[in-house]
Amino acid sequence: MKIGKYIALITFAASALTAAAQGYTTPGLEWSSRHGVHYEINAGLNIGGAAPLPLPAEIRKINSYNPNLNLMIGATATKWFEPTQKWGISAGIRFETKGMKTDATVKNYGMEIIQDGSRVKGNWTGKVETKYSSTQLCIPILANYRINSRWRVNAGPYIALALNNDFNGRVYDGYLREGDPTGNKVIFENGSEATYDFSDEIKLFQWGMQVGGSWLAFRHLAVNANLTWGLNEIFKSSFKTVTFDLYPIYFNIGFGYAF
Repeated sequence: MKIGKYIALITFAASALTAAAQGYTTPGLEWSSRHGVHYEINAGLNIGGAAPLPLPAEIRKINSYNPNLNLMIGATATKWFEPTQKWGISAGIRFETKGMKTDATVKNYGMEIIQDGSRVKGNWTGKVETKYSSTQLCIPILANYRINSRWRVNAGPYIALALNNDFNGRVYDGYLREGDPTGNKVIFENGSEATYDFSDEIKLFQWGMQVGGSWLAFRHLAVNANLTWGLNEIFKSSFKTVTFDLYPIYFNIGFGYAF
């Protein structure tokens, strides 16, 4: 799926949510609940990546970016408070994938390559391709505010357990300085390359903040949009090869079936 299709989908959803926020309502259409509790099954698509903030000096150019097809499915229960039921609190659980593929031109980038079955650590200058994916079980705890009968917003923290992590790629069209920026120079050119794999260095637990909104399109169908921003970097604190932090930042667009 091309990145343009992702952008078109987000634009369409944003237009619909904006119209709802401007006060569009339908008589008799409102969030369903049982004894003040609203239940919803969710499905959606995550778009984003693990990004350094700000962009470090080692990364000179982003040559390409592919958000991959990252799916999410889960369930949410929201308790609305009496007497107005304007405010509520929700807890959920979701099974999701997060990932990306990038190609960048870097200089003095911390790297540990696999060459002829052995590992060589140093500083890489040239092109680096990175593939990141993480399958996670996530639990968000959110405060909710109901603007009107069809539109609500939410915000709060989340915690996530990584069930599977992959962070690997290749380096090419450049050279590695072994040990430090002045070490022995190992050149990769004319199609030669080396691989790397930092999958074992990804943290099992992650946490961050989520903010978003929902629009009730039909009695049992809602359109959801959320931004999740990881507040702890993805690598273990003991991992020092990559010298800058990476934070998972993802936008989710999806749908919910309301009971």
